[in-house]
Amino acid sequence: MLSRLVIGLMSAAGAAVMSVPGVATADDPPPLPNVNAFAPVKTSEYAVMDNQWYAFSTPDGITCVLQRDGGYGCSGAIPAAPGGANMVSGGTGAPGFASAAAPLFSVVDGAKPLPANTRISYQTVSCGTDGVMTACVDGRNQSGFVISPAGSYVVGDRPSGIKPSVRIG
Repeated sequence: MLSRLVIGLMSAAGAAVMSVPGVATADDPPPLPNVNAFAPVKTSEYAVMDNQWYAFSTPDGITCVLQRDGGYGCSGAIPAAPGGANMVSGGTGAPGFASAAAPLFSVVDGAKPLPANTRISYQTVSCGTDGVMTACVDGRNQSGFVISPAGSYVVGDRPSGIKPSVRIG
């Protein structure tokens, strides 16, 4: 039943998703932080969606997921996101910002908070927080994103017009 509800919600949300260009600056974004320097958490404690996702919430209440198929992302009120985007995601390609009618990962009710100075990792993707900033990095291509009140950005921008790579269920 939950799977059908999620599929229906994601179909509706997917239809509303529109690409938002990355941060428009003359300078390159700062490098991604080394989230692998943070202490790991026990991944199994964050399993949701019949163990297909590992979900956590950031210190500022954004919901993030790592999918077993390699996709990863966060949705919610992303601070300083370009164009007011409410989602950032990555997968086999470079990450990017997008907007959806509703936060895409809100289907994960009550995601467990990721404590400060910890990380969660699955395969080549690691996400971590220092208690203010949250970052996700894909070791395959050294791309990822940072969510921070000081500015949210991606490293390894996907070309404009390419939709986020998130699979539901």
